[in-house]
Amino acid sequence: MPDRPRLGPRLAFRGWRARRPFWGGLLLALGGGEILLTEKASLKVVMHIGMQGLAGYLLPTLMVLLGLLILFNPSQRLFYSITGVLLSLGTWLTSNLGGFFLGLLLGATGSCLAFGWLPDQEPRTGRRKRRRQARAAARAPAPKGAQGAA
Repeated sequence: MPDRPRLGPRLAFRGWRARRPFWGGLLLALGGGEILLTEKASLKVVMHIGMQGLAGYLLPTLMVLLGLLILFNPSQRLFYSITGVLLSLGTWLTSNLGGFFLGLLLGATGSCLAFGWLPDQEPRTGRRKRRRQARAAARAPAPKGAQGAA
């Protein structure tokens, strides 16, 4: 058993989330779920069921699946995100105008976020933290070798 301290569930989740395109996968899955919910709307609300309804259910189901795959297999995120944006745009024709635009926008935004995510990147430091570091560096005394050179 290692001697490292045990992380709480919140810190463990934050560490897991930081190693994958979390928001992109989540938005893509939510977009697909929203489109599936609009398919179940009453017939008065349904505007268009294309291709006998099969594609209307198939495309958003694949969007949900791709969103989950982005979350749990981030190494293949480029393929999943390109496929996800194509499926999102395809729901415009097959599923109530892309779930009344909301599901289409969620899916396209999530796919773009997943496509643009870069693994193994240093965490960004906030503006306040950079300013504090610059102030601390300016206040620090110069090394003794630098004083004699002047």
